[in-house]
Amino acid sequence: MRFETLLFHTRFRELAFNSLKSILELKAVGLKKVVLAHVIPREDVAFVPYGGFLKEDLKRFQEEARLKFEDWVQTIGDPQLTFNQRVEVGTTNAKILEMAQTEKVDLIVVGRKKRTTLEKVYVGTHILDILRRSTVPVLMSKYMVQYEWQGEPLMRTNDGIWKRPLLASDWSDPSQRGLDATIALNGLAEKIIVSHVIGARQIKNVEPAGVKRIEDESTARLKAYCKKIDDAGIASEWHLAIGRTVEEILKISRDYGATMIVMGRTGKDWFKEYWLGGVSHRVAELSELPVLLVP
Repeated sequence: MRFETLLFHTRFRELAFNSLKSILELKAVGLKKVVLAHVIPREDVAFVPYGGFLKEDLKRFQEEARLKFEDWVQTIGDPQLTFNQRVEVGTTNAKILEMAQTEKVDLIVVGRKKRTTLEKVYVGTHILDILRRSTVPVLMSKYMVQYEWQGEPLMRTNDGIWKRPLLASDWSDPSQRGLDATIALNGLAEKIIVSHVIGARQIKNVEPAGVKRIEDESTARLKAYCKKIDDAGIASEWHLAIGRTVEEILKISRDYGATMIVMGRTGKDWFKEYWLGGVSHRVAELSELPVLLVP
C-alpha cells in the first residue's frame, strides 16, 4: 500500500491549513499529488422555486474557495508536489467519494463535524457515511481537540501524527490491510504500536483455561504482526487488553503515547453501525487523535 495521491476535503474552518501541513508529511513516504477539495452544499445556492442555482452566489463561493486554495499552495511552496483544485456543488458525502474515484486517490482526509444536540444520539452520520462507502482509507483529521480525560478538560494539538501510530487489530482482513498501511509509513513512523482487545463478552462464562488459550492465541498473533513490522525496519511494541473494546483502545492510545489510531473497517452489520455506532466509528468520534480507517 502506498499513499501517492490524497484528497483533502475542507470547509475552511479554523486551523484547516495547519491540518493540511501535518498531512503533507506523507511526502517523505511517496506522496506526489494533493487534491484540494471543497463542496458547496446545494442548499447554500439552490433557488428552490425554480429548481436552479443562484448564479451570483455560486460564483462568489467558487471564487472564494479558489483564492484560498491558491494562497495555501503558494504558502506551502513545494514544487515537488502537484496540487489540483476541485470546487463543486452537491451533497458533501457523494461529491467527496465521486472526486476520490475520479482522481484515483489512495487516501481521503476529512475533518470531524462539530457536535450538535441531535448528534449526541446520531453522531457523525456525514463522516460515517464516507467511512462506510469508501473503497480507500479515510483519515479523520483532528488538528486541535478539546476533550475530557479522567474528569479533567484538556486540549491537544496533533502535530507529527505519523510518528507513533497505534494499530488496533481485530484480526480481520481490513486489519491486515491496516497493518500494510502502517508499514507504508516507513520513514515517518518511529514506532508502530499494535494492540488487540479481548472483548468482555467474548470471554463471558468461559472457563479460566479457555481464557488463557484465547490470550495465548492473541499474543502469538500480536507477535506475528510485530515481526512483520520489525522486518520492514520499523520499531514495534504490542499490547493485549481485556475489557470494553472502545474504552481499552482509547486507554492504550493514551498510556503509550500514540499519535494516531489505525483500524480496519470490518463492514459488519453496517445498518446497525449507521445508527448506533460501531467500534471503529466510536473510536473515531471519541478519540482526541486522528483516526485512519482502512477498508
